[in-house]
Amino acid sequence: MVKVLVKKGDETQFLYETSVGTDNVELTQQITYIYNGRLKVSRICSELEELSKHGTMLPPDMMGLTDEQIEELKLKDEWGERCEPSGGCTDNKDPMGRRNGKQPSEHMQQLINKSVTDVKEMLSKKKADNGICMTLKTVQEALEILRGTVMIIYPMNLPPHDVIRQEFENTEDLSGTQASLDVIDVASAQLWFSGKELVRNKKLCNFVGNNYTPSRANISGTVGRITKFH
Repeated sequence: MVKVLVKKGDETQFLYETSVGTDNVELTQQITYIYNGRLKVSRICSELEELSKHGTMLPPDMMGLTDEQIEELKLKDEWGERCEPSGGCTDNKDPMGRRNGKQPSEHMQQLINKSVTDVKEMLSKKKADNGICMTLKTVQEALEILRGTVMIIYPMNLPPHDVIRQEFENTEDLSGTQASLDVIDVASAQLWFSGKELVRNKKLCNFVGNNYTPSRANISGTVGRITKFH
């Protein structure tokens, strides 16, 4: 068995355990799925922190408008009225004009904060320092924790235009955002070892051998070091 240490620049991301007999297509895909999945969890956590303060997202045609403009245009946040948080809410206007200002109760805020803290720990980069490998299952478990938290607070679900719901349903549109630049395309991702691309029609052992010396690798801009697993 081997461990692939995945980095971005000089910053460690996670460890991934595999075998030298692994097909390079599968290896590249699995590492990329985990990498992108961790990004998704991070985006959801950021939005949940905003939801905790300012409630669900406003419809696109109301975002960024002043109260006077909304009144003048006779716009109404019908989804916001349907999606009231369990335990009630208080008014806390969003200065960015993205969310409806219906802040969940303190108890629900605490629930969000705990879930966000827990999943960040699950996917922490420090896991690699302790030799703990990341798996796609761990990423999926983190997503389920966040999804479950949302359903406790909003049993009727979030509005369809809320980016948190879109992230869970994989319908998010990241075009034109910084986040879109961070995501690695699975189809075009490449894995490199000692300056050579691990071509997809071969196995890892064809490049590192069955008994290899620790070296360095690169996956589409993220750097990994392949080391022995004991």
